Amino acid sequence: MGFFTDTSVCIGCKACEVACKQWNDLPADGSQTGKGVSYDHTGDLSASTWRHVRFVELFEPSPQLREEAERALTNGAGGHLPAIPAAGAVDVSEGTHKLGDWVFMSDVCRHCTNAGCLDACPTGALIRTEHQTVVLQADVCNGCGYCVPACPFGVVDRDPIDGRAGKCTLCYDRLEDGLEPACAKSCPTDSIQFGPHDELVEIASRRVAELHSRGIEGAYLYGAGDEPEEQLAGGLGAFFLLTEPPERYGLPAHADSPVQENVVPATLAAVAAGLLAGAGTVLAFAAAARRGRGTRRGPSW
Repeated sequence: MGFFTDTSVCIGCKACEVACKQWNDLPADGSQTGKGVSYDHTGDLSASTWRHVRFVELFEPSPQLREEAERALTNGAGGHLPAIPAAGAVDVSEGTHKLGDWVFMSDVCRHCTNAGCLDACPTGALIRTEHQTVVLQADVCNGCGYCVPACPFGVVDRDPIDGRAGKCTLCYDRLEDGLEPACAKSCPTDSIQFGPHDELVEIASRRVAELHSRGIEGAYLYGAGDEPEEQLAGGLGAFFLLTEPPERYGLPAHADSPVQENVVPATLAAVAAGLLAGAGTVLAFAAAARRGRGTRRGPSW
């Protein structure tokens, strides 16, 4: 089971954040409003925020927005500039390229196939469930924090109060009762879709094709449908449809579990060490046998 998050229809309402916090009894992150303060109060994923809607401002506007702005200025709908020398020298039509646009992305744990957090956990607090999701058991976590740097997406975080790690469980308790995760249930635009992973990939691929036919050539899937050598962390259980480069959303272009990246060299080193240890043992037994033969005495008749 997994998530497909279609950022092209996300409106940034944060209903998923609220539903996640309510269902999982997670504390609020505070709220401040005023000049210079974003509506994005949470800021990022954390031990107390398992769903987070990123607010991404695009300083390069889309062609449609630029065309609308230029048309509005041509029709005299651009307002009036103060009659001062500095402003008088400004070419308003030239300044339309500075108009920005916004995209939103509801971020969540990827539930990776090669999950770095699971590879690094020494206590078994992180497990892979029968749904092929990755769940963190808070009551087994000892707060060591190894999972935090092991996640290539910066998802896992430690609670500042008790030190234990926390992240999305894909609402494992709801799945056990046949319910969909709280975030998907609350999404008003179906930006977040939940279901069998293979079915979601088919739905997402059709959505990408639809957007391409509508002229949105930049639409693509992040974390699904890649060739084996190009997969992110072996394939993501929670993947995304994006219309901008991944770095615009604060996402890495390439990612894998640090343990999985080093698994071949580590395995070779372990095998080599095992062979050397075995050879040393054989030589030790051989030397002992030779010494035994050299000191053996014949029968005293």
